[in-house]
Amino acid sequence: MNTITHTEESSVLIVDEMHLSILAMLEAVGLKPDYQPKIKRQEIIDIIANYEGLIIRSKTKVDEELLLPATRLKFIGRAGAGLDLIDETIVNKKNIKIFAANEGNRVAVAEHIIGMLLCLMNNIMIADTQVRAGKWLREENRGYELLGKTVGLIGYGNNGMETAKRLAAFGCKVLAYDKYKDNFSDAYAQQASMEEIYAYADILSLHIPLTDETFQLVNQEFLGRFAKNIYFINASRGEIASLEAIWQGLQSGKILGACLDVLENEKLNQLTESQKNVFEQLIKSEKVVLTPHIAGWTHESYVRINEVLVAKIQQMFS
Repeated sequence: MNTITHTEESSVLIVDEMHLSILAMLEAVGLKPDYQPKIKRQEIIDIIANYEGLIIRSKTKVDEELLLPATRLKFIGRAGAGLDLIDETIVNKKNIKIFAANEGNRVAVAEHIIGMLLCLMNNIMIADTQVRAGKWLREENRGYELLGKTVGLIGYGNNGMETAKRLAAFGCKVLAYDKYKDNFSDAYAQQASMEEIYAYADILSLHIPLTDETFQLVNQEFLGRFAKNIYFINASRGEIASLEAIWQGLQSGKILGACLDVLENEKLNQLTESQKNVFEQLIKSEKVVLTPHIAGWTHESYVRINEVLVAKIQQMFS
C-alpha cells in the first residue's frame, strides 16, 4: 500500500468494536489508530479535536454536538452499510468525507436472506423443533420451492445486486426497483416500476437505507397494493417497516411469512407497550423467522469491512 501523508500524531479514533485487523491495515497506510471501543459519547466530544479520522459502527450518533469541536476531522468511516447515524448535512458543511463499507458485507447479507427464506418456505425451523420433540410430520411440513417465484427487490445497490445473483441461481425472476438508478437491468434482475412489483411479486425484499423518505414505508396501505399474498423480507433497517402492519398482514394472509433480521426497536428490554404487544405475537408465530441484526455479521465480512474502509481512506488521501 502507498503511505498516506499526514501530520497528526494520533490520526484515527475508533469508537466501536472492530476486527483488530483494522489496526495493522491503518498503520500500513501511514495512519495511527487509537482503538477505544468502550469510549463514552462525552469522552469522544472531549478528545475529537485531536483526530483526522473517526470510525464508527452502530453505537455512536454523529451529530452537530459531536462534530462541533472536531476541527481537524477529515473523514468518518462507517464500518458497515447505512449512514442513518450520521447527520450528513452537518458533515457536508464541515467538508468532512464519509465512507461506508457497503461492499464489505454484501455477500453475508445476501446469503443470510437466502438462508432465512429457505427456512421459512420449507418449514425447516418448525420441523427441526418437532423432530427434536419426537414428532415425525412429513405431510404437515411440505414446503414451497423458490424456482419460478417472482421476487421484488426495493433498492438495487450492493446488497440488492448480490441478493439478486443468488435468487437468480435458484431460478427466480427478479424485479428490481431503485428510485435513484436507471437502465440497470442485468443478467440477474430486470429493472421494474413499483407498479410491476405490486402486480407480480411473490416475495418482497428491502435493500434501502433508512431516511426520512423510507421511514415506515411498509405500512398497511403499502402491503394492500400487492396483487398476490407475499413473503416479506427485511434485512435493511427495522424502522422502514411497521411491525404492526407486518403482524396485521400475517393475520389477514396478505403476508404468507416474514423474514425479519431487523426490528423497529432492537432494544428488546426497552420496547414500548404497543411494540411489546406486537413483538410477543410475532415470536409466537410459526410464519416468522427472526434473527438479531446479523445478516451482515459473518467472520469474513468482519475483516472485509476493514479492507473496504481502509482502501477508501487511502484513496482519499492519495
